[in-house]
Amino acid sequence: MKHKEAIVSTELIASKIYVIRGLRVMLDRDLAQLYEVQTKALKQAVNRNINRFPEDFMFVLSEQEFADWRSQFVTSKSDKMGLRYAPMAFTEQGVAMLSSVLNSERAIEVNIRIIRVFTRLRQMLIDNKGLRRELEEMKRTTEDRFQIVFETLDQLLKVEEHPKRKIGFIAKESREGYRVQRRNRK
Repeated sequence: MKHKEAIVSTELIASKIYVIRGLRVMLDRDLAQLYEVQTKALKQAVNRNINRFPEDFMFVLSEQEFADWRSQFVTSKSDKMGLRYAPMAFTEQGVAMLSSVLNSERAIEVNIRIIRVFTRLRQMLIDNKGLRRELEEMKRTTEDRFQIVFETLDQLLKVEEHPKRKIGFIAKESREGYRVQRRNRK
């Protein structure tokens, strides 16, 4: 079993998870590769058991989704990535259902690994939401504190903007030379 785990690494599985329609999904061709079956065989097994795959378990990519997905990869036009038809996209629940449809030891072992990766991704998302909330709270409290600092600075600057009354004497030149005059206070 350790040998098979090395073949199907967490990183490999995670790299095959896409976000389509706001859902994390895996495509039929990637799952077939992981299960070591032909994509055609996987699709046939799903179509024979289609009632096990409601829309929230599996859906076929629309033409636009298919075009968008294919445009992410640089391939020659003749290759078309080996796809003639839009792929099936399987959610976490759909992937779990596949093991019962394919019914092989490899499918069961790979599904366990895939479900663990989906679970880990979900936990990371939950952790990130908590972290994001904490950051927003820190940002808000920091902004409140800085607001006080900025208001204080504004008050200090306003005081500086008002001309200060000058006190003292100034020298003024006259015909007789310099003479000292007292400034008028206003």
